[in-house]
Amino acid sequence: MQNSPIFVDMHALRKKENFHIVLWLVKDFAWIMDFRILGLSMAVPTVLLAIYLAWYSRADKTEFAHNLAVMFWICANVIWMFGEFYMNDTTRSIAQPFFIVGLAVLGIHYITKIPLLRDLR
Repeated sequence: MQNSPIFVDMHALRKKENFHIVLWLVKDFAWIMDFRILGLSMAVPTVLLAIYLAWYSRADKTEFAHNLAVMFWICANVIWMFGEFYMNDTTRSIAQPFFIVGLAVLGIHYITKIPLLRDLR
């Protein structure tokens, strides 16, 4: 019963989110310091944990929207980092749709929270 997405252990979720922040910060530190191997090696667990958090939080629409936006944001971030490391900074245009989708997810989530719009459904 506890594995059901309806019964999300918020304390366990927060611990994973906090660890996710550590991974993300180490990845970005490696990026800014031009530590390519560390940056790319941190990208993998950072993206995987972002995917896991989005999936794990899917029962709660608000948590899911935020975690999904973060997942897209980190994917864009990794593409951009890879581009700066190895592609002469030519991957920004590939990363941009991921940033836009992340913002769109949150925009749609919050627009549907507007009382007038909710009443029209």
